[in-house]
Amino acid sequence: METNRAESKYQRAKERVEELKKFYGHLTSYILVIGSLAVLNYWVDGWRYMWFLWAAFGWGIGILAHASRTFNLNPFFNKEWEQRKIKEYMEKQEEQEKWR
Repeated sequence: METNRAESKYQRAKERVEELKKFYGHLTSYILVIGSLAVLNYWVDGWRYMWFLWAAFGWGIGILAHASRTFNLNPFFNKEWEQRKIKEYMEKQEEQEKWR
């Protein structure tokens, strides 16, 4: 039983590290690509029209969403909310089973 618990903790930790690696890889790609686009933009027209910002903005929304999911930054549907909902549904189930 103790071995299963240790394996479960290890598996959760491993999954968490994988999530972090994916996020940091995504962030690194964002920085390199957007940086390259900014250099290209400057080289082509010298900041007269900063078109690379469109890509930075669009991809930036994706980065923010990924960060929110990775670091549990969602203020509305966080772990505390999740636990309350689970408890609420379990209590409803018990109440329904009580009257059957």
